[in-house]
Amino acid sequence: MTAYQAGESAHDDDGCAPSCAVGGTIDAPVSVDGIRGKLTAQAPLARLVWFKSGGCADWLFEPVDMNDLAEFLGRLDGNFPVMALGLGSNLIVRDGGVPGIVIRLGKPFATVRVADDHVIACGGGASGILVSSTARDAGIAGLEFLRGIPGTVGGFVRMNGGAYGREVADILIDCDVTLPSGEAVTLPASDLAYTYRHSALPGGAVVTGARFQGSAGDPVDIGAEMDRIAQAREDSQPLRSKTGGSTFKNPDGHKAWQLVDEAGCRGLTIGGAQVSEKHTNFMINTGDATSADIEGLGEEVRRRVYAQSGVDLEWEIQRVGRP
Repeated sequence: MTAYQAGESAHDDDGCAPSCAVGGTIDAPVSVDGIRGKLTAQAPLARLVWFKSGGCADWLFEPVDMNDLAEFLGRLDGNFPVMALGLGSNLIVRDGGVPGIVIRLGKPFATVRVADDHVIACGGGASGILVSSTARDAGIAGLEFLRGIPGTVGGFVRMNGGAYGREVADILIDCDVTLPSGEAVTLPASDLAYTYRHSALPGGAVVTGARFQGSAGDPVDIGAEMDRIAQAREDSQPLRSKTGGSTFKNPDGHKAWQLVDEAGCRGLTIGGAQVSEKHTNFMINTGDATSADIEGLGEEVRRRVYAQSGVDLEWEIQRVGRP
């Protein structure tokens, strides 16, 4: 395997690491003999996240399969921080970049298949829309809400993603996880100790697969519900903008968007970052925002909401890396 230095790419997001060119000798963090995936040094992450901002990963690794991932993580031996990256829809990558290793699960992990007893088995890199569409075509109900989650299985299993009254905790049977040590384990849903938008998965663990339980349903009815969800998102959320999904968790007894609106933050701007006029629990990059602009705007919203209502908003978007 070759360790690459990142170069420029003329292509939009294609699920692969940035185009690379060798620029002198670059020492990989560990021996890469026999590793079959792609390892990229100083890999730009801005194009891989929805906000289109932020710095580089020290190293970006794209494994070809679970064995490749386990072998690579085992060689790291816990000496480097590890972070998994899905679609980048719920993430602020800070401008100073991400230390250590970023793991990106590409097409080899984006599989979805129908199993017995109305179970859908998915790879950690499969998108919510692919999972829900596969279930629809097989006449499996109960997974329609995944159409409304802009992420991958790995991400929404980790954070107990949810939308439109349902969450992953309602459907997860178990998940395959590769631990930072390289050990691959299968964890039942009960081991994840799910709460609102949170699980007990350890940091650096990579979700490589999951099984979801559905029930028998009519594909026409399932498709109609998915269409309703898609239209509701289109009508209420700034999907055509560079955004990051829901910014803050809904506090008990409150809606985050309403608290933000009541604090006078609709349209609030810092640098190139703005609170969406369409949905106040979304922030958008209007064109040239830095990640510092976006995170700073979020913190200013939190300050104003607390001053107005006494509610301390908690971030739902993940913020990672060096300032």
